[in-house]
Amino acid sequence: MRVLYLLATYVPPPLDVEADRFGLLSEFLEGDVLQPIWTDTPEKLEGHFGPGTYPAMTRGRFRYHWFLGWKYSGLRRQFELWRFYLHKGLELNRQHKYDCIVVYSHQMGAAMASLLKMLTGSKLVVEIMTSPQLVHLTDAPSISFGKRLSHLFSDFCLHASGFFADRFHLLSRDQLAGYSWLKNVPVSVFHDFVPVSRIKERPGPSEEPFVLLVGTPWYLKGVDLLLQAFAEIAPEFPGVRLKMLGYSYGGVPMDKAASVKDRIEILKAVTHLEAMQLIAQATVFVLPSRCEGLPRVLIEAMAAGVPVIASDVGGIPHLVRDGENGFLIPSGDAKALAAKLRIMLGDEQLRKRMGDEGYRRAHEELTERVWAEKSFEMVRDTVNAAKS
Repeated sequence: MRVLYLLATYVPPPLDVEADRFGLLSEFLEGDVLQPIWTDTPEKLEGHFGPGTYPAMTRGRFRYHWFLGWKYSGLRRQFELWRFYLHKGLELNRQHKYDCIVVYSHQMGAAMASLLKMLTGSKLVVEIMTSPQLVHLTDAPSISFGKRLSHLFSDFCLHASGFFADRFHLLSRDQLAGYSWLKNVPVSVFHDFVPVSRIKERPGPSEEPFVLLVGTPWYLKGVDLLLQAFAEIAPEFPGVRLKMLGYSYGGVPMDKAASVKDRIEILKAVTHLEAMQLIAQATVFVLPSRCEGLPRVLIEAMAAGVPVIASDVGGIPHLVRDGENGFLIPSGDAKALAAKLRIMLGDEQLRKRMGDEGYRRAHEELTERVWAEKSFEMVRDTVNAAKS
């Protein structure tokens, strides 16, 4: 079967072919990927991926086709991306017809995918990568009128994409709870792609114990809650530091932990490999998010054998089984987070047991091989249902 993928993120695919999802998916499917990227010239792109990789780069039986997004700014960039999806998708379909289109996100990219579906006769899968009932309402301390409008627009796009979609890809079974008008859309439920097999188990605890959070933006990821919790328990664990990666210093509310500011590090951006090495050295990984789909960074921490503490939003309870591979806390509850940090930091054997269980689950249930098989089943079921 031939598939067209519309991706929304500007983050480029990995240089390592074996860590590329489409290289692995080539065992089951073939097709094309429309990929926006954060560069502005073919020369810069080929400087990153090598000569001959523009305008297209082959990975297995898939080809990446690039949208050089940094050529444009503001609303022009978004408009040109939509035009790229439509123009390139139709061009490629004329060369070799697609059986299925898969689009990342339910918002405006899904609108372009829906239009492509109507023009090509392909089937459509829309991937829901967040918790729609919380999106735009949890990324800032106050809910402005603009945020409410953004949320309403997101809900409108969700229902519109459900009207056109032949199937949703959900990250957790209850991801669309509360959206009764969408209950009849067929769904496939499985995790997002993480190259779990390439993540090594932690070699042992760091010489300097530290709690780690990786994520952005700070309010959506619950950084203020973690700072408050760390300030509460820090006097009991004088050797433990807090490290946070993924946002600028100016956006972090350090007043929440002014008394222990000297034990907190706001880390600069690093490569994905460096981030994985940092995660593997952490004593505890914490993600007290206010909104999530199924965060890949939690799978990465589990795959490294690091115990986790996370909020009970979105698909996180599917990853973190409370008391087994980590602790779940109520979203927004800094006191509960402090209590679980206190328990985990105070019990090395508990951390070891939870880390081992997370490692087992990640390397058995959440691997890239499982992802590829379920992705194939999703496309197959979508195409076959349309034929029956």
